[in-house]
Amino acid sequence: MTSVPNPVDPIFTWRKESDGVVVITIDDPTQDVNTVHSRFVAELSAIVERLQTERDDIAGVVLTSGKSTFVAGGDLHEIVALGPEDAARFTRHLDHLKAQLRALETLGRPVVAAINGSALGGGLELALAAHHRVAVDSPRVQIGLPEVGLGLLPAGGGIVRTVRLLGAKRALDEVLLTGKRFRPAQARALGLVDELVATSDDLLPYAKQWIVGHPDAVQPWDTRGFTLPGGTQTHGALAAELPFLSSTLRARTGGAPAPAERAILAAAVEGAQVDIDAASRIESRYFVEIATAPIAKNRINLTFFDLQQIKGGASRPSGQPTYRASRVGVVGAGMMGAGIAYAAAKVGIEVVLVDTSLEAAEKGRAYSAKVEGRAVARGQRTQADADALLARIAATADLADLRDVDFVIEAVFENAALKADIFSRVEAVVRPDAVLGSNTSTLPITSLAASVGRPEDFVGVHFFSPVDKMALVEIIRGEATSDATLAKAFDLVVQLGKTPIVVNDSRGFFTSRVIIARLNEAVAMVGEGIAPASIEQASLQAGYPAGALQLLDELTLTLPRAVREEARAAAAASGQAWVTHPSHDVFDRLIDDWGRVGRAGGGGFYDYDEQGRRSGFWPGLADAFPRAATTPTLRDLSERLLFAEVLEAWAAHAEGVIEAPADANVGSLLGIGFPAWTGGVLRFLDQYEGGREGFVARAEELAEQYGDRFRPPASLVDSAQPAGLSA
Repeated sequence: MTSVPNPVDPIFTWRKESDGVVVITIDDPTQDVNTVHSRFVAELSAIVERLQTERDDIAGVVLTSGKSTFVAGGDLHEIVALGPEDAARFTRHLDHLKAQLRALETLGRPVVAAINGSALGGGLELALAAHHRVAVDSPRVQIGLPEVGLGLLPAGGGIVRTVRLLGAKRALDEVLLTGKRFRPAQARALGLVDELVATSDDLLPYAKQWIVGHPDAVQPWDTRGFTLPGGTQTHGALAAELPFLSSTLRARTGGAPAPAERAILAAAVEGAQVDIDAASRIESRYFVEIATAPIAKNRINLTFFDLQQIKGGASRPSGQPTYRASRVGVVGAGMMGAGIAYAAAKVGIEVVLVDTSLEAAEKGRAYSAKVEGRAVARGQRTQADADALLARIAATADLADLRDVDFVIEAVFENAALKADIFSRVEAVVRPDAVLGSNTSTLPITSLAASVGRPEDFVGVHFFSPVDKMALVEIIRGEATSDATLAKAFDLVVQLGKTPIVVNDSRGFFTSRVIIARLNEAVAMVGEGIAPASIEQASLQAGYPAGALQLLDELTLTLPRAVREEARAAAAASGQAWVTHPSHDVFDRLIDDWGRVGRAGGGGFYDYDEQGRRSGFWPGLADAFPRAATTPTLRDLSERLLFAEVLEAWAAHAEGVIEAPADANVGSLLGIGFPAWTGGVLRFLDQYEGGREGFVARAEELAEQYGDRFRPPASLVDSAQPAGLSA
């Protein structure tokens, strides 16, 4: 074996084995994971040039990584810094990168990607330029092209090669438009990798064996007579399927801004018509167009940098020791409590699940059995693992069984008196250092903490339903909540595998008051005689995952009214003026006059069949609220929903309810479905056309047309100056 000196601290190291196989190891000394950035591309170019020079003395090439991952993707810091002025330069950069990958796959020697860890984005694109891909069959390995989730498209040949490998329809449906991260076995079944090995130690021997057996390896698309799987836009199955691809994309996006999805579809279909080099140029141009525009930057900042900041503990009190819960008590075994119990048991925490009767508690425990049963049926869990999880949940009707827990989460009905009664009894039996947590969505934590003798140990932990699917937990700090308690709550949420945001105490906290602002606005539109179908379409075109009226039916119409009445009573008690909203009368008439309370009550804005499926809008809406002579534009309707939430979020931020913009942005995405294309509820202010000044001007227009609730507060007007909140 020979070893050739490399530059100081190189990313790529070259090792030529005695059998003539060159092993190229990727190990960026400046990063914890390998990413594709300018220096990476420069060193790759030098490696490819050397391979070409020494080609006659090389038997084959193995690409692998010196880190626990293979290559994680592109450097998002570089991408988010791109502006329109960088378009020509970055296009040249991408074309140069692709030229190196093309040179690698046309080297005339077999090239194997030995994937020892996750290969995502640019990492998979590098591997796709190899003639053969072998991966370690480990649950920690992920393989895929997730760029669409960041508002981007693959830029290193990912579209070009997956279309040629799988066909345009499969590549779009299963890889490119889903952004799915595959486990190794899934990637092999799909065709993204060719073989699996048990351990990293098996990679090099297997790769060498393959090289010996395939000395003349070439890519399928470089063989004579190659035809694209599934055909092209004009020939084969794709010609017939293309209209359905377009309609599926429209259905998936609901008319919301989705430039990346549309660019991926266009690049795939257009690239299928031309040779691989022309297809690569098409891919580059679409990428640069998307990457230099605001929406991609919004999504990258939201789904990567903001999330990274939160998970890094920016809102966690500093100086507090790391905490891990071992035994958690959950009081209330309804849907929410059962979900919390399952989330805790899933990560190995012992759970005591309490309800008023053993039958009710066992019913809550049965939820975990149901979820695990589905996982076993899908092959995602063994029966032994499922049984072990269920064994960690003890169902009981006796609060005394909470004596050994170190964290209690109350999850009963949203009633202050009931919660106070429960905590007064819970505190009497738990350890004196146990954290007392309430899963309330609106009730002030400080007032709930008044029911216990140690309010410093009391904290709000607001989960979202369904708990096993929703990633967010809103942690609420009461006036007396200590740093130690807040840190424990933060650590527990992270231990559960969820994302914590931290807010200060207020009625409705952050997420509830913001989402209710949107729902109230949608209901006000109903009262104005706007067709409910138009309201729902406006919701979808704004980028919300579901129509506002549909969501209200799921939540029940009585919930926003109950929150309203609690707030009205609190205002009266404190001597504050109560401001009515035009939705209030609509709620009252629907509930009191017609008994329309939502899906759970048999009908709300929608009617439902015997199986509980929506069967259309309730015809009585048109009689109760006659259609207006004119309908506002969809832009007005969409922006009323968006601006209602943004203005409420600004108010919460200005009041100090939520201090970190990252918490607000991520919370609005993960908790209440605020459109991801905006970058989050507070970033919307700065990304709106004309920046914050443009937002303020538009809010004034909406106020003139639809009411003073859209009037921007002085604090926002004053802030509409050059420095942005979330730049």
